[in-house]
Amino acid sequence: MKAVGYFASLPITDTASLQDLTIPDPTPRARDLLVRVAAIAVNPVDTKIRARRAAVGDLPEIIGWDAVGIVEAVGADVTLFKTGDRVYYAGELTRPGANSELHAIDERLAALAPTTLQDADAAALPLTAITAWEMLFDRLGVAKGGGEGQALLIVGGAGGVGSILTQLARQLTKLRVIATSSRPETVQWCLDLGAHAVIDHRQPFVAQLGEHGLDGVEYVAALTHTGEHFTQIVESLHPQGHVCVIDDPATLDVVPLKTKSIALHWELMYTRSLFQTADMGEQGRLLGEVAAMIDAGQLRTTAGEHLGSINATNLRRAHALLESGKAVGKLTLAGFE
Repeated sequence: MKAVGYFASLPITDTASLQDLTIPDPTPRARDLLVRVAAIAVNPVDTKIRARRAAVGDLPEIIGWDAVGIVEAVGADVTLFKTGDRVYYAGELTRPGANSELHAIDERLAALAPTTLQDADAAALPLTAITAWEMLFDRLGVAKGGGEGQALLIVGGAGGVGSILTQLARQLTKLRVIATSSRPETVQWCLDLGAHAVIDHRQPFVAQLGEHGLDGVEYVAALTHTGEHFTQIVESLHPQGHVCVIDDPATLDVVPLKTKSIALHWELMYTRSLFQTADMGEQGRLLGEVAAMIDAGQLRTTAGEHLGSINATNLRRAHALLESGKAVGKLTLAGFE
């Protein structure tokens, strides 16, 4: 089958950093779906893994953790899906990724794709939707329908996670949602997705929150450049507030959290699959809820730019754009040439 992968961790400017390859078809495990991939999306984790994890031996590294496609075969123990189903999912870090024509995925991590979205628009959702959902409800502990009189600050509102987190918070809670952004087009993006207000992450947070009638917030979703913004985040949080981090700051001084008794949470959507937790199926279940909300018109895709068919050239473009920090929403590709 066709695939895009690499053998050595290289700068994205090197044509060998992502290559068009032909590799054997995967063999599904007992609870696996064998999916013919129709579209993919690209996430910051793709660029991080490419930079840190080289291939082992003669086998190439295949990455990619957002996909939509049609189930071609099912493992012996599969009960949730059948051949012909159109599914979407974000995959597992410890298995080959979805940048290939065929992909094997544990059925507990997948859901039927939204029927109202084209393949690329559906592929934009799984990883960020799972991350945002787990962050909001499992880590920060906000209750569905809760948050009356409280506020959520989303640092990095125009990225993939921020884009779906804003929508989930507006649709499923009563939180006041404040996003950070700095460019006119990204400010408008955040407002269009439902943010009550947008502040500039290059300027002091507390003063800007005050301009919107807030003396602080109860919750912060720290999605990007957390180390750079951490002092501002601590200042912005009310006593006994909560901050959840998803990026990878080199260091993080948590001592300033003590005075306010601020709770620090980490979110990694791969934790369930990495440790094969008993509740792994929660990811498939929540993706099913997201699909239903999409089809009901309550949520919209966070696809930002479609970069064409799935090949090494286009994937290198996607990685370069993500590494530049200028991507808005999700980057998608569809169909193998």
